[in-house]
Amino acid sequence: MNWWSTFWAVIVWFVWAYLLIAYLLLLIRVLGDIFGDRALNGWSKAVWVAGLVFLPFLTVLAYLVVRGNGMNGRNPRGEATVSEPHDYRPRIIPLASPSNHIATAQSLLAAGSITPEEFAALKAKALL
Repeated sequence: MNWWSTFWAVIVWFVWAYLLIAYLLLLIRVLGDIFGDRALNGWSKAVWVAGLVFLPFLTVLAYLVVRGNGMNGRNPRGEATVSEPHDYRPRIIPLASPSNHIATAQSLLAAGSITPEEFAALKAKALL
């Protein structure tokens, strides 16, 4: 057997495998859309599924033509994740100075929320 014929046979096999996987993923997406659509009644779902069983390729194409525009809207991850453009500017968060930490701890000590030992520990931590 010629090396080039083997090479092209492998390429053709990969193309067919890719097309099969793409078709199966599309079939799963269409089935998920059929069963996830609350506006579609049971008989309509049964007709679409029967079509997918008996004429799968033609039914997937027909489904995409007839109901393809609304598929993204019926997808729970579709339009719900699309939001306003994000502001990607870095936000500068001011860091509290040690004196602010000590003043906060002193106000907690004066209010009786912490003990003098806890105040000393907070003061030592702030000064580090």
